[in-house]
Amino acid sequence: MKLSDFDFDLPEELIATRPVKPRPAARLLLVEGAAMADRHVADLTEILRPGDRLVINNTRVIPARLFGERVRETKDGSGRAKVEATLLNPEADGSWRVLARPLRKLAVGDRVDFGAGLTATVSAKEETEAVLSFDLTGPEFDAALEEAGRMPLPPYIESRRPADAQDRLDYQTVFARERGAVAAPTASLHFDADLLAALRAKGVQFTEVTLHVGAGTFLPVKVEDVTTHKMHAEWGQVTAEAAAEINATKAEGGRVIAVGTTALRLIESAARSGRVEPWRGETDIFIYPGFDFHAADGLMTNFHLPKSTLLMLVSALMGAEVIRAVYDHAVAERYRFFSYGDASLLLPKG
Repeated sequence: MKLSDFDFDLPEELIATRPVKPRPAARLLLVEGAAMADRHVADLTEILRPGDRLVINNTRVIPARLFGERVRETKDGSGRAKVEATLLNPEADGSWRVLARPLRKLAVGDRVDFGAGLTATVSAKEETEAVLSFDLTGPEFDAALEEAGRMPLPPYIESRRPADAQDRLDYQTVFARERGAVAAPTASLHFDADLLAALRAKGVQFTEVTLHVGAGTFLPVKVEDVTTHKMHAEWGQVTAEAAAEINATKAEGGRVIAVGTTALRLIESAARSGRVEPWRGETDIFIYPGFDFHAADGLMTNFHLPKSTLLMLVSALMGAEVIRAVYDHAVAERYRFFSYGDASLLLPKG
């Protein structure tokens, strides 16, 4: 498998920078086997069956992008410099690993003031990242971060416009609870309270899992032989209750449909024995054609970047030829792409 096998031409104007409203008004490309139909997310109440189970990721995005000032004691007063930091993941001691720009302006021992009482010391510096030890911890840190931080929109949106107050609502799912993600599980952004209620009334069941989506989800694949690509790790949890619900649905003949690639990657990480087991820890599972699925019978997901690991994942689920046809159709029919874009419902068995 070559990286070029997962490339396609995407007109730039199809990259969505704002979501449609209301959320379920987004378009939905229904793919059953090789058959395609143009629908809307609201039509899930007609498409899904009683007994189907949607697996949703209840992670909550934190305002992980920070803008501050380095404060370094110098005789000539040159110790101040603007610094931008994106939180990646916490360390065991409570410090945070961050992407910092410009990294060259930071040195171990520097102080950084992000405003709203949020200050930190650079405790380590590596080739591409730094580690910040914040003065505040616990609820005080969370409160200051909410005030000082900005939602960490994907690079393909940030390059077109900065995040604003509206993104605090738009880039968060309606069932977000567990703080820790620095990117949204974007397929879930299409649900609102009314749609959830309508699906439950029809007999569609829901299971919550947690995968804290990391900034590594946007890292490009740089190797031509995709099988040698090393995935980033993300922390997740499948509780005993969640595992039992998924296994019961499969035993009863219902379909387990992951809402988003994050939920799918997590339940497949927990199902390497052949059935879903309670699971907690970091996963770097890489799903590409040839992967043996044990948990998911389908996937609701947005349209992904060319040459991305997520495009490889959907190719593994549906087959590379089907996905090429799906993406050709999506481009021709002017579907909106990426995080704020439209969705697809992929059902390999129809």
